[in-house]
Amino acid sequence: MSMKPFESYLRAMVRKTRGPARSRPCGSRGVTLMELLVVLAIIAIISVIAVPMLLNQFAKAKVRTASVQVQELGTILDMYRLDVGGYPATADGLEALMTAPPGVDRWAGPYLGNREALTDPWGNSYGYQAPGDHGDYDLWSKGSDGVEGGEDFAADITSW
Repeated sequence: MSMKPFESYLRAMVRKTRGPARSRPCGSRGVTLMELLVVLAIIAIISVIAVPMLLNQFAKAKVRTASVQVQELGTILDMYRLDVGGYPATADGLEALMTAPPGVDRWAGPYLGNREALTDPWGNSYGYQAPGDHGDYDLWSKGSDGVEGGEDFAADITSW
């Protein structure tokens, strides 16, 4: 049996598949410099608008988080008062929620799961005073700037 017919068939198939190399379909063109510049301009405009809006949302979220944490710490301070009979002294501070202050017999803590709850979203310690100027206790965060007072996102967050 001769292999000639099979070999000629294979050669014909190879010739058909080896046609002229085309890197792209007929009629298409590559990306021009102008098209690339338009896309880059659109991306730049979106980033100029979107990034400040996103940062603004992060700042609002931190303010909301601090407000919720002040409320939660207030609730925990009330639990402490129910157990001990009074709020922690200013000298003991919020640390009294983590470790029993000296001379406190009915302490049933720790009242917090971790020490991170004693810091605000900006990494500053919450302020605490008992008795407070505004009630049984005052609890506050000095906001994003860490300075008393402030406006907008730098404003103090208080329990009163």
